[in-house]
Amino acid sequence: MTQLHHTFHATAFEQNFSLKSLAEHYPAARLSAQEASVDVAHGGTMFLYPFGAVVFHQTDLPLRDAELAKLRTIFPELRVKVAGEEHSVLEDSDGTTGVTAGKLTIVQMTPKRASVIALTVAQSAAMEYYEHMVEQLGTQISVLVVRLRITGRVPFRTRALHRFIGESIEVRSEVLSVLHLLDKPDATWDDPAMDAIYEDLQDQFDLEDRFAAVESKLRIVQEALELVLDTARDYRLVLLEVSIIALFVLEIGLGLVRH
Repeated sequence: MTQLHHTFHATAFEQNFSLKSLAEHYPAARLSAQEASVDVAHGGTMFLYPFGAVVFHQTDLPLRDAELAKLRTIFPELRVKVAGEEHSVLEDSDGTTGVTAGKLTIVQMTPKRASVIALTVAQSAAMEYYEHMVEQLGTQISVLVVRLRITGRVPFRTRALHRFIGESIEVRSEVLSVLHLLDKPDATWDDPAMDAIYEDLQDQFDLEDRFAAVESKLRIVQEALELVLDTARDYRLVLLEVSIIALFVLEIGLGLVRH
């Protein structure tokens, strides 16, 4: 009976990666449409994804830090990581493939299976980043809504609102553009066991439900912003009408004074 614990560590950044640029700095990297994988010391593997996530398989902390430092020299714009994820898998030659008590067990770990697991862990880390972004947008819109409820008015200047709406639309577009995060990896089509593993991992990380929740919150934020902007425009129109009436009255008053 052979048992081996596999550990996957994911780090997500704000910026995306160009796999072609990575290939220039990692000549030995294995490239596909979804990822680039690079062998690191002591049998570990680093997986890099175009949506800005890095996953290490069987790699100690010092090596992970060294590889991330190298990555920052390649992409100086990379900031501090915005999300992280860790997942462990048990390889048991006498076991049964599946998730038991929240832990994934597979009979045999292969490079393709490691790739599929790494992708799922990367998806979860990236989703955490978007969840955090949406929470920040929700906090900002809550401030505007509370002000509207208390004062009955919104800021007179709408430029900040326009920028806020643009930011929310940009975030929503970015989230929708990475919908392919939830696409089934190619390796699952050739490995029925891996297909089942992928489905189990999707359920384990609640990726589809989390994506639906993020999309729903973004829609609510955008609708609330549009309502606040409409209220601001109505307020400006009322002020404009009052100003026109005041000028009209002033013109009449000046005319009477002249006569």
